[in-house]
Amino acid sequence: MRLLLNIIWLVFAGFWMALGYLAAGIVCCLLIVTIPFGIASFRIANYALWPFGRTIVDRSGVASVLGNVVWIIFAGWWLALGHVITGIALCVTIVGIPLGLANFKLIPVSLVPLGKEIVPVP
Repeated sequence: MRLLLNIIWLVFAGFWMALGYLAAGIVCCLLIVTIPFGIASFRIANYALWPFGRTIVDRSGVASVLGNVVWIIFAGWWLALGHVITGIALCVTIVGIPLGLANFKLIPVSLVPLGKEIVPVP
């Protein structure tokens, strides 16, 4: 079932969300100071492509909290808005409800990506 949901997700939402994260990561990697933001964005782009069967674990510290504040101001709220819009659009149909809920699950990590680790679900 996870494979089927991941394939449907990839076609309807994952590819486009991953492109948004990749664009944010490329922009962040242009400056040396924001490379950690770019790496976090690339990590979440990978998760946005294939989310079913994986989950996010919080491993934050003081530096990641400060970095997340900067991330929210410059990129996080744009990506979270994309997840909200896509999630609502997917929840219109019965088949899309699990995909919409997966989009809503990605909102917190799109707002605060630093200090997060993606792990497989047992």
